[in-house]
Amino acid sequence: FVEKKYLPMDVPALTIFHQISGFIISLVLVFRINTAYDRWWEGRKLWGSLVNNSRNLAIKLHALVPREEVALREELYKLISNFPFALKEHLRNNDTLEDILFTKSLTKPAYSKVGHKPNYIARQLTAECLSAVDKHTRTPNDYLVLSENLNQLSDICGACERIKRTPIPYSYSIFIKKVIFLYIITMPVAFGLTIGYWAVPIVMFMFYAFASLELISEEIEDPFGTDSNDLPTDEMSVRIKENVREIL
Repeated sequence: FVEKKYLPMDVPALTIFHQISGFIISLVLVFRINTAYDRWWEGRKLWGSLVNNSRNLAIKLHALVPREEVALREELYKLISNFPFALKEHLRNNDTLEDILFTKSLTKPAYSKVGHKPNYIARQLTAECLSAVDKHTRTPNDYLVLSENLNQLSDICGACERIKRTPIPYSYSIFIKKVIFLYIITMPVAFGLTIGYWAVPIVMFMFYAFASLELISEEIEDPFGTDSNDLPTDEMSVRIKENVREIL
């Protein structure tokens, strides 16, 4: 619909340049979403390890502590169950006490004053496990059997904090947004010269695809939040609590 003599360059050359630019932007977006998904998947593996580690610790304590020690088993059950709830709220920068089961060794006033709540629960749990080993010693290596699972609690917490506190560089993210904006703005010119008004739905579709990929990447790069595509840490915490209660 525009005569060729008014164009600054040949139409094929203009469209080919735009196609090459779109290919380069696609590569950048692939790298962006793969990086975000790697962070999401690593967080999922860490929380899967937390589920298994909590079960294993509860199974070992079930074998160590006699059934007659109801109070001690209840204490250990509550401390193990509290750790995932404290961890998920710690990763969300919340200080809520709603799901915490307070015990003799984990009082509400002391817990409220602590800055790093998962570490505090791990410390109290370690002390209770030492007390249980001293009281019900069977072999000299009882605590060594438990210490592996106790150490993994802090390791999982530290790895989750690494993901949380190392976001994608802001300059890289804003650069991708600018490039996508410029590409979409110039797309009607490039495609309109060849396919006319059909460029309108094509541009709308391309904008939806590129913008959606960028928004999805932003949402899953921090997998410990409350967005719809974040990890179901609330459900996993409840599952750990139910499993540990059944074991102990």
